[in-house]
Amino acid sequence: MTAKTRKLISPALRAAMLWPHTWAGVTLGGLLMLIFFMGSLAVFASEIDRWMMPATRVGTAEVGPVSLDHAVVPVVEKLAAGRAVRDWFVQLPDERRPVMALRVRTESGNAGGVATADGTLLPPVGTLGAGSFFYPLHYSLLLKTGFVGYWIVCFASVAMLAGLISGVIIHARIFKDFFTFRSWGQFRRSLLDLHNLTGVLVLPFHLMITITGIVIVLPIVLPAGVQALYGGDLMRFYDDALGNYSRPRSGIAAPLAPLDPMMAEAKRLWGGGEPAVVFVYNAGDAAAVVRVNRDTSDRISLNVQPVFFDGVTGALLKYQAPGPIVATHRVLSGLHVAAFDHWPLRWLYFLFGLSGCMLIGTGMLYWMEKRRVAHGVKPGVGWRSVAALACGSTTGLLIATLAMMAANRLLPAGIPSRELVEVGIFFLAWIASAIHAAILTRTDPPWSAQCTAVALLAGACVALNWITTGEHPGRAVAAADWAVLGVDLVLALTAVGAWRVSRRLVRRPSPELSTLAKVTDHA
Repeated sequence: MTAKTRKLISPALRAAMLWPHTWAGVTLGGLLMLIFFMGSLAVFASEIDRWMMPATRVGTAEVGPVSLDHAVVPVVEKLAAGRAVRDWFVQLPDERRPVMALRVRTESGNAGGVATADGTLLPPVGTLGAGSFFYPLHYSLLLKTGFVGYWIVCFASVAMLAGLISGVIIHARIFKDFFTFRSWGQFRRSLLDLHNLTGVLVLPFHLMITITGIVIVLPIVLPAGVQALYGGDLMRFYDDALGNYSRPRSGIAAPLAPLDPMMAEAKRLWGGGEPAVVFVYNAGDAAAVVRVNRDTSDRISLNVQPVFFDGVTGALLKYQAPGPIVATHRVLSGLHVAAFDHWPLRWLYFLFGLSGCMLIGTGMLYWMEKRRVAHGVKPGVGWRSVAALACGSTTGLLIATLAMMAANRLLPAGIPSRELVEVGIFFLAWIASAIHAAILTRTDPPWSAQCTAVALLAGACVALNWITTGEHPGRAVAAADWAVLGVDLVLALTAVGAWRVSRRLVRRPSPELSTLAKVTDHA
């Protein structure tokens, strides 16, 4: 921000922006921390799934063209176990996830499984993993009834956007803050410098990821157009907008046509693109429909270019190019989801997402340290409540995530509803961390104890993976299993970092009012 621009922003405007900036962070900081942290993990969901599902650690060399007729259909019949199949879908293997994921809906229930590219059904994975737990937690908080979770996440995203814009207005020295970090100064000064540094350094990414996140759920949170044109029928809107096709069952039995020629025709229509997901609706019926989605790893846009075939004759039913508005929406969605195949960018998304956590966390910590001056060395119930909440939503969230990953390696494979037990451990560990913080917060939350727990759990995850699967880092390097090696290395770095932080916090002297009062306000 230049000196001329600074003059255009009056001190009164900056002071007015301070209030929404502060309280948006204090009231929604914990929720935003959850959204950003889970979104960061979702960038490497396939790799974390591979770590949490050892049975799927087949070699990437085994990935090749998959025959739906010879490799997939027999697996579908095994999963159906003699029951009449109504619908099924298969997610085809790729370089990051060299196994197939299948889901079958029958007249008497659903069944799912994972198989190799040649059609060998693998043992049940017994976990939701990152793809089915961490990722949905990021965008819906697992509250999908009535789209409640989407609304909450969108509201928090709008608050984040307001916080970013008000932060730019507040900081008159935004260019100078880019180069400023005084780690040797007072604790509160260092927190503010780190907050400013992460906010300025990654500001374009934070703006992009927040805006595109809001755009993705726009039809849900702003349903006026859908209500006016489609009577609130969201699925019919998506059918038109995304080129979908559906028809009811006819009740007349008919066999499914060969699927491989449909795959070949879809690839021809795409001009060489590869199929990623295949759906079969109304299986075994004369109104069967086969949908083939394109793999989007070679492009930014999340446009899957669905191709629909008649399931009985194999004739092309629908292939529709998106209009300009939908195409733009798909590009913005692709920018947010980062499904494209570009490893350096994927790591940048992961690190920038964690920098968002740091931005939110340092903002909450700065607010706590600032309010400590007003409350004294023995703060009141209000300050202690916010401090405990901050502790539970930062280190407590890390503890819950690591506890779930450790449980993934410790729980026996055959216990009933194993995946739900893991989810229960996640929430129990999170609640226990929050209660621990609430009980022990007096002059400071129990940062040191919780950082020690993070370090021990992260180290235990690496050791447990080695003990239960025999895959230590050396063996992962020899097998070129970079996904498992990467997860282990991040866990090891987390353990070392958390341990060093916990030891440093133990040596930190208790705050004194005389010292606290010397710090100046950034407004």
